[in-house]
Amino acid sequence: MAPYGLIKIMFAYFRVLDKSRYLYRASRYLQIGALFAILLSPPSALAAEKTASLLVIGDSLAAGYGLPASDAFTTRLEAALTSLGHRVRVINAGVSGDTSDGGRARIGWSLAGKPDAVLIELGANDGMRGLEPAATKANLDAILSQIRSAGAEILLTGMLAPPNLGREYGAEFAALYPALARRHGVLFYPFFLEGVAANPELNQADRIHPNAAGVEIIVERLLPKVKDLLQRVRNKREPGR
Repeated sequence: MAPYGLIKIMFAYFRVLDKSRYLYRASRYLQIGALFAILLSPPSALAAEKTASLLVIGDSLAAGYGLPASDAFTTRLEAALTSLGHRVRVINAGVSGDTSDGGRARIGWSLAGKPDAVLIELGANDGMRGLEPAATKANLDAILSQIRSAGAEILLTGMLAPPNLGREYGAEFAALYPALARRHGVLFYPFFLEGVAANPELNQADRIHPNAAGVEIIVERLLPKVKDLLQRVRNKREPGR
């Protein structure tokens, strides 16, 4: 039981029995002792009670386009993590239609809440519009640098360009993500839509955005990397553990 819970129980107990001077003194001694126990508790005992905040910055894939809020990626990710015993709040910072340039423009105020970790899901609209991969890379590089300066742990997810843009473009686009992950030393998941893209049964009528079943698969496949991300947060809170 957490020290705070013990204090509440002891306070209530001694309010009932506190009818004699002896019991009153005993209650005070125990209250003081409990407070000292909190002050002397190792950092891990207190850190374990803090809920981690995970910011997801992205486009319509993160925002939950075409889905009720209960089926959006961030909602399902938080539910999956909670079911595994993780104390985490997943923040939806997805904006439909956003490009890496849009993400770069708003990353400053997106970090205002000082999240413990950030999952980056950007680039799908860059690829669909045929934007220069070098520009996408520069934008994501700036986003990663700003997040690192803020002290948050990072999981970068990759994206693939539509095949109609050509093999050369697709190869350059796909390669920018692992290169950035290596440069910044962050966790990396190669393709956000792995197992879902191009499957009509897992996408909405537009064949671009995942349906509720597709979101569940994305969450399931991403979960190991997100757990690694949260472990990095815990390691930072509890150095040497």
